[in-house]
Amino acid sequence: MEIVDKNKTKLNVLDLFSGCGGLSYGFMKQGFKIVAGIDNWGEAIVTFEKNHPGAKGIILDLANFDVKDLDKLFGANIAVVIGGPPCQGFSLSGKRDPSDPRNKLYKSFIKTVSHLKPKAFVLENVPNLLSMKNGTIKEELLNDFRALGYDIKFKILMASDYGAPQNRKRVIFVGMLGKNRFEYPKGEYDLKNKISCSEAISDLPEYSVAEGTEYLENPKSKYQFLMRKDATKIFNHQTTNHSQKTIQIISLVPDGGNYKNLPEHLQKTRKVNIAWTRYCSSKPSPTIDTGHRHHFHYKFNRIPTVRESARLQSFPDNFVFYGSKTSQYKQVGNAVPPIVAGELAKSLLKALNLN
Repeated sequence: MEIVDKNKTKLNVLDLFSGCGGLSYGFMKQGFKIVAGIDNWGEAIVTFEKNHPGAKGIILDLANFDVKDLDKLFGANIAVVIGGPPCQGFSLSGKRDPSDPRNKLYKSFIKTVSHLKPKAFVLENVPNLLSMKNGTIKEELLNDFRALGYDIKFKILMASDYGAPQNRKRVIFVGMLGKNRFEYPKGEYDLKNKISCSEAISDLPEYSVAEGTEYLENPKSKYQFLMRKDATKIFNHQTTNHSQKTIQIISLVPDGGNYKNLPEHLQKTRKVNIAWTRYCSSKPSPTIDTGHRHHFHYKFNRIPTVRESARLQSFPDNFVFYGSKTSQYKQVGNAVPPIVAGELAKSLLKALNLN
């Protein structure tokens, strides 16, 4: 996540549905200027502002707003609009209800692009968006953007292909005014060299530490060196106090195992197919969720801390999360991995420089 061009690009970016700002953080690290992040979630906006120096955090309901108000809020010439409209209506972990009002929020994204007319936009969502309503939602989205003069590409990316220690798939739409010269970044990580859970979090302690505690161990991998590069202390590493029964059940699951490894009478104590899943120390983690408490540390008998989840999402350790612990888990789980965002930003820079 190094800045390739240390001279700022002068390209202003607006992050819609920003959450804590994982997508915009990756763009910021590549030299883009983040003007503002907009979300209706106050605690996430606090985190956004604290970690994006110079950017405004704006609390606004994007389901019901006057697009002209944006001019008053930041008044900058926006070159790129980025964001991930809430995906719960599309997600495989949700009910996949086409009538879910959250499915309509992408219309707010389109409305903003129509008003600001940026050179490009990047829209992120769950892969299931492509098949919802037999693909009609995807076609509607593409047609709406094309009517505004944007040439659009889309592709499903796997986060672990780009150096994030997490098997997280997301569809990325990239639109450019006129001819679209964007080329999706090629992932340099394959099954032989993907970053594993142990490479990501093995230097973090088993138990809670106070905010701002100095590291207790030296980094044990290149990835840990990268995550700790601009940090000297640990934040957001408070463990969860599980019941003795839960701890006992977790202890019966081996590294990389799940409910199938439990005695038969315990297998149905949680009625979801991801129940009692331990991360595998030698592989990337499964998709980080928003704190559903079904995935456990590969070694310790507890769910991962916010900091461990943030590491698996590729947030560096100097990115500190604010709000309640429940909110912090949700902020991490809803975010775009900054490493993936940074690769997209690099590719978009190349495409824009050709204009």
